[in-house]
Amino acid sequence: MTKLSVNINKIATLRNSRGGNNPDLVKMAKDAERFGADGITVHPRPDERHIRYADVRDLKPLLSTEFNIEGNCTEQKFIDLVLEVKPHQVTLVPDALGQLTSDHGWDTITHKNYLENIIGIFKEAGIRVSIFVDPDERMVAGAAATGTDRIELYTEGYARHYHTNRNEAIAPYVLAAQKAKELGLGLNAGHDLDLDNLQFFATHIPWLDEVSIGHALICDALYLGFENTIQLYKRQLERSI
Repeated sequence: MTKLSVNINKIATLRNSRGGNNPDLVKMAKDAERFGADGITVHPRPDERHIRYADVRDLKPLLSTEFNIEGNCTEQKFIDLVLEVKPHQVTLVPDALGQLTSDHGWDTITHKNYLENIIGIFKEAGIRVSIFVDPDERMVAGAAATGTDRIELYTEGYARHYHTNRNEAIAPYVLAAQKAKELGLGLNAGHDLDLDNLQFFATHIPWLDEVSIGHALICDALYLGFENTIQLYKRQLERSI
């Protein structure tokens, strides 16, 4: 079954808005695991406006599921943190400095040499590497040439068009996912997946390894409760089998 990694950035945003430690980020992460999450994702940014670098260090020894750190690998501070903490997976995202949220994947052809080098550094440290890509078969093939273990399909385009024409919205993702499978790449997905569109996505790409969901899941939790929300997302993945 496709695994659910819960991105806890928004919990950190809420905590930081008032100072102190409420909500308690570490407790929320452990609760997410207890409620059924298969992993925890964090995306520390240089300005530490949500997840702080200290949070990442605090979380690693206390988590019992898979730990995924995503971020901009052109920042030396990020590289040093990942090599220090050694998560199960690092997801490389081509964010610009100060970017509000991730909004595009890597050009794996233009940046092949750079990606090949940085991926090699992380893999040598025993960390599985995934890189963020758009649903473009050329970019998927380019990703395979870098030596990455997995790709993460950037799903904002799918989510944006899902309610207009879901079959048309999913089509390029299926083609990209098939190319990844053909090339032996593991497959993750994330960005704007939610309770409305998740099952359809996972049903059409049943070999999907993992989805990372944060914003929508935390918003749903405000209405439905944290434990119940995690179970509802897990059910969407179970029904896709």
